[in-house]
Amino acid sequence: MKKMKLVMVGNGMAGVRTLEELLKISPDIYDITVFGAESHANYNRIMLSPVLAGEQTIKDIMLNDVDWYAQNGITLHLGKQITKIDRQRRTVETEDGTVAEYDRLLLATGSNPVMLPVPGCELQGVVSFRDIRDVDAMLEASTRYKHAVVIGGGLLGLEAANGLMLRGMDVTVVHLGPWLMERQLDQTAARMLQNNLEAKGLKFLLQKQTEQLIGSSALSPLEGRVAGVRFKDGSDIPADLVVMAVGIRPNAALAESAGIHCNRGVVVNDTMQTYDPRIYAVGECVAHRGMSYGLVAPLFEMAKVCANHLALLGYGRYVGSTVSTKLKVTGVDLFSAGDFSGAEGAEEIVLSDPVGGIYKKLVIRDNKLEGAVLYGDTTDGAWYFQLLREGRCIGAIRDHLMFGQANLGTGGHQGKTHAAAMTDEMEVCGCNGISKGTIVKAIKEKGLFTIEDVRKHTKASGSCGSCSGLVEQILASTLGGDYSAAPAAKSMCGCTEHTHEEVRAAIREHKLLSIPDTMKFLEWRTPNGCASCRPALNYYLISTWPKQAADDPQSRFINERAHANIQKDGTFSVVPRMWGGLTSAGELRRIADVADKYQVPMIRVTGGQRIDLFGIKKEDLPQVWADLDMPSGHAYGKALRTVKTCVGSEFCRFGTQNSTQKGIDLEKTFWKMWAPHKVKLAVSGCPRNCAEAAIKDVGIIGVDSGWEIHVAGNGGIKTEVAQFFAKVKTAEEVLEYSGAFLQLYREEARYLDRTVHWVQRVGLDYVKARVVDDAENRKALYERLLFALQDTKDPWTEMAAAPARKEFEVISA
Repeated sequence: MKKMKLVMVGNGMAGVRTLEELLKISPDIYDITVFGAESHANYNRIMLSPVLAGEQTIKDIMLNDVDWYAQNGITLHLGKQITKIDRQRRTVETEDGTVAEYDRLLLATGSNPVMLPVPGCELQGVVSFRDIRDVDAMLEASTRYKHAVVIGGGLLGLEAANGLMLRGMDVTVVHLGPWLMERQLDQTAARMLQNNLEAKGLKFLLQKQTEQLIGSSALSPLEGRVAGVRFKDGSDIPADLVVMAVGIRPNAALAESAGIHCNRGVVVNDTMQTYDPRIYAVGECVAHRGMSYGLVAPLFEMAKVCANHLALLGYGRYVGSTVSTKLKVTGVDLFSAGDFSGAEGAEEIVLSDPVGGIYKKLVIRDNKLEGAVLYGDTTDGAWYFQLLREGRCIGAIRDHLMFGQANLGTGGHQGKTHAAAMTDEMEVCGCNGISKGTIVKAIKEKGLFTIEDVRKHTKASGSCGSCSGLVEQILASTLGGDYSAAPAAKSMCGCTEHTHEEVRAAIREHKLLSIPDTMKFLEWRTPNGCASCRPALNYYLISTWPKQAADDPQSRFINERAHANIQKDGTFSVVPRMWGGLTSAGELRRIADVADKYQVPMIRVTGGQRIDLFGIKKEDLPQVWADLDMPSGHAYGKALRTVKTCVGSEFCRFGTQNSTQKGIDLEKTFWKMWAPHKVKLAVSGCPRNCAEAAIKDVGIIGVDSGWEIHVAGNGGIKTEVAQFFAKVKTAEEVLEYSGAFLQLYREEARYLDRTVHWVQRVGLDYVKARVVDDAENRKALYERLLFALQDTKDPWTEMAAAPARKEFEVISA
């Protein structure tokens, strides 16, 4: 098939990221031509500040050198600016007359710096801070002149001021507003920032409006090199270099000249398509839903969506971004995100310690975090930003919210070990032995912006994933506001653009009953999926359409295929079910006989009140199950594991309810239930809670007047205390409320979500509204669960009675 022609105008980060995404999913669909107005290939524009400060070189910040374009078959034109688009002939033309045809055109023209139209703005020594040429001009001036004035006290202006100060210049920052960075900071944080920077040697003039730049020429004050800045109040200051850092404006002039609809940028829809269906646009030149973005994270989100549509896959939408800011001035820790103005109806939580250099302000509305400003201690910035982006209910953690994630019982990777305080030698990813220094080096040298990038280049967070939070903190602290946080709507895996929720909805609404049907309907990128998406799809199918969707054993993990837990030596462990933790002399004799017969090397009593037999050979499993003559304990599966009980009122003098029988009833009702992840229950006969019900997915506690139900607890790496859910009077209500909660979890949680993660994401109030407050829906959920479990067979009994199966046969040499 003949390739189509794709021409990209602009050679910056957003445009080239679009090409990278396109080459990953459809490398052979286009002949690609790129026109860049600058003489350099694609470089990391946001790292110009470290170059100015002398911390890095131009070579250090190159993202894609000239060789990369050649290796990918891309025709690259450097130093050539497109001046004309002919939409009828579908051609573009440069100022030197070079013409290129296109089938699809991608506009990635970026933005232009705003230059104040004051007298003297054309003088020598007046520059912006936008590209390598500007940095070269500032570096040259720093070697010859003394006084520098930066007009603009925003993020870019402060970075420029800091860099010039480190180069030895006497720097004054002039700002029209009443405080610095008024779009990113409130007044208190801005004052603390100003004090910090003044202590480093910077000078500030606030609420000053520039009237004129004064030249050095004796004949005319508007000729020669800039020599000073005059303000409207009549005062002036000396200036050998003036840096304009008052903002940027989308570069839409080329698009406008071609008749493409523009309104403060090139107007695009959610597919990044302009009003001309053959022309797309990404990056800072874009106006999407009336918004333009200048930070990396949203630009890269645009790039991924645009590449998807250029590849003719036809799905994926960009719906806007929530952004955060982290100041990259050396030694200053600063973070802000969301709306922190504290408008009417919002609540504020403030911690202020000016002497200690700490200030935190959290703005809350309707039990959700709306905005945050952090100064001095920004360790939890990434966590607050995640809460804000996901719109997570914070009611349950409000009392501890100000003190950060580490004070919520979160250990190690999720908060206790702060990225900023770690040395380069300290280990981040225990699975792969990756240190902080290795990650930081990869981020800087390879231009990484997302956790997926880090995972690809270093393997950090690529195994168990438990260090993902810390890796994100390292990204945020290394890149600041340019860190590309994982989107709130995260796709299932690299095989698809669809989220877990979108996949589940498609399966439900279109009655998809098999993995191939689902992949075909949702246009999966890879024909057979991967080890991440196939188990998830299999679970979503069988939980949505029980008794209709076929369970695919090959899409389950090895433990679920073998119905036992594989150990590191290749043998398996076997855990028979003991209802509510009860057993009998007969069961114990059979367990002992099996241990002797199969020479079991280790027998352990588990924390779930069961017995675990280790070292069983795979080929012996079916006969072991037959000899035990006990149901499967499902210790290997994403299923109901245990219902732990205490003695309760039957024997304990403190017991108020029969917790043992209640545990048996729960376990016998739900024991064949598959779920997004393992599920553990417990029943305690009194508030002394001997069965540890407070750290279970569902914990039942007997009280004098009935039963208290607690949900979403967890006793693993991250211990979480279960939250109070409901109080009921009867044993039947315990079953109904617990079953309805579990069924809602089964129907709505993402695969591999524990109940605690699901409830944290959707909010306990949402779950209560669906189960506790809505009796009709509660009964419907419970009935759906019972229907799904009806006639489900015990896998051990079924396999022990079946003829020998190939997966349990020994393969002869």
